[in-house]
Amino acid sequence: MRFSRMHLPTLKEVPAEAEVISHRLMLRAGMIRRLAAGIYSYLPLGLLALRNVEEIIRQEMNRAGAQEVLLPAVQPAELWQESGRWDFYGKELLRIKDRHQRDYCFGPTHEEVITDLIRHEVRSYRQLPLNLYQIQTKFRDEIRPRFGLMRGREFIMKDAYSFDVDDAAAGLSYQSMREAYSRIFSRCGLNFRAVEADSGAIGGNFSHEFVVLAESGEDAIASCTDCDYAANIEKAESRFVDSATPSPEPTAAAPVEVATPDCESIKEVADFFGVAPEATIKSMIFESDLGFCMVVVPGDCEVNEIKVTAALGAEWLEIPPPARIADELGLPVGYLGPLNLSIPLLVDRQVPQMGEIICGANRAGFHLQGVLWGRDFKSQQMADLVLVRAGDLCPRCGSLLQIDRGIEVGHIFKLGTKYSEKLKATFLDQEGQEKNLVMGCYGIGVGRTVAAAIEQNYDDNGICFPYAIAPFKVALLNLDLKSEEVTAYCETLYKELQSRGISVIYDDRNERPGVKFKDADLIGVPLRLTLGRKGYKRGILEVKSRNSSVNEELPLDDRAPLWRLLDELAANDSRIPSQ
Repeated sequence: MRFSRMHLPTLKEVPAEAEVISHRLMLRAGMIRRLAAGIYSYLPLGLLALRNVEEIIRQEMNRAGAQEVLLPAVQPAELWQESGRWDFYGKELLRIKDRHQRDYCFGPTHEEVITDLIRHEVRSYRQLPLNLYQIQTKFRDEIRPRFGLMRGREFIMKDAYSFDVDDAAAGLSYQSMREAYSRIFSRCGLNFRAVEADSGAIGGNFSHEFVVLAESGEDAIASCTDCDYAANIEKAESRFVDSATPSPEPTAAAPVEVATPDCESIKEVADFFGVAPEATIKSMIFESDLGFCMVVVPGDCEVNEIKVTAALGAEWLEIPPPARIADELGLPVGYLGPLNLSIPLLVDRQVPQMGEIICGANRAGFHLQGVLWGRDFKSQQMADLVLVRAGDLCPRCGSLLQIDRGIEVGHIFKLGTKYSEKLKATFLDQEGQEKNLVMGCYGIGVGRTVAAAIEQNYDDNGICFPYAIAPFKVALLNLDLKSEEVTAYCETLYKELQSRGISVIYDDRNERPGVKFKDADLIGVPLRLTLGRKGYKRGILEVKSRNSSVNEELPLDDRAPLWRLLDELAANDSRIPSQ
């Protein structure tokens, strides 16, 4: 492609709307443009990168035995009502009506649609296993879209769905997809981890996220410093050490109520009493489909709402407004405590080992000092309820955990019979018995993968694309358009590169050399070839890798060194199937 003919509107200034590196650079490099909050147009350069990722995905999905389909984006409400998700999915579901006032949604995911398709097509175990995938536009009405393609409302997703005869066979499909995903993200040139994760609104009993490590990532992941344990912070666990040390004798026979005006936070309470936060407990009111409950954790810990939801066996969980807690329960937020409650109490497993503690008195402006587990309060429900922290012990080997930031680019789920049972998707087994299909589902955010690659690969001058997903592999810069010899040579080399199947952008613009250098760096082309009048007279072609500060010189009259260099770079090209 000739730069002079390409719609490639690069920007010198950082757009005010950009928040993270990938957002800034994709706007500056002319890859995307914002249409509305969380909705972006892909310009030619951005679409080229997107297509390169899609091609890698298709190759590896096909290699794993999956077959590509294309399902409707607009889905009838009846299917979602049948699965029970029409109301459960919440406000992220974009609900629409047709001219007959029938309810539809713009699909955020396709479990219902694919299950409906298969229940009408599959009759026998002989048709299984089956894995179908698509690459398609989705829409989720995010309450606060941000970070460009990282947290958009409209996005391009690869979603696949497997169908098997039983859980063992579904496990094989799951493992096959896990291996395929590892190949996909490796070929995209990403530094990533596969981590255990919560299944969220998709459901199922087992899932892994594929997380690209980046400081700008929204997700936190915990990983062991010694073994291969890794999990999303919402799912991560730590080893619990049951202390055998007896608690010291209490300083008083009963808790002492102390006036603590304007002390509502853990820090304010700890400072008031002159103790560390871990000598206090944090008491929080939650509401779920099961009603109100209080959750109690050590004061220096954060409540993990995913773990609380699981411990309760609830469908949903939220923190009610303080006014509602006061009106419904008569309790003052900021001074909550676990004594004398009329609602269920859920306690973190660490609390019984804390000895004397300080907690709210359930009376505004007062706390209790000298509170003891067992003597003053207790609970029948106890579990691991906190977010893990760096330095906690690995649940598998006992070594230390570390916390890193990351960007989720893929998620795989073992769904079991969650959807097949509700939508009555069955098959006849070898004995002629009707059984529910056992499902898995597997998603990749395609645009997010491009953005994540930029978050890992950039410098002060712009994007440093991994070769496999770079929109152009080579930038050819003509620095002297007035020279017939230089221009003729560049034209010939441009055509030769194209004939060898190498995507090249030929900068034939009437611009200063500095502008051409800056644009080539900004858009992240892996290899830059430069020729000007001086180089032509010396008989050399200047070659520079995007990730190197060193310029090499190759002879103009011998193409072999250039072809060898390009062959080395192309060894991991997305167009070459992995072995």
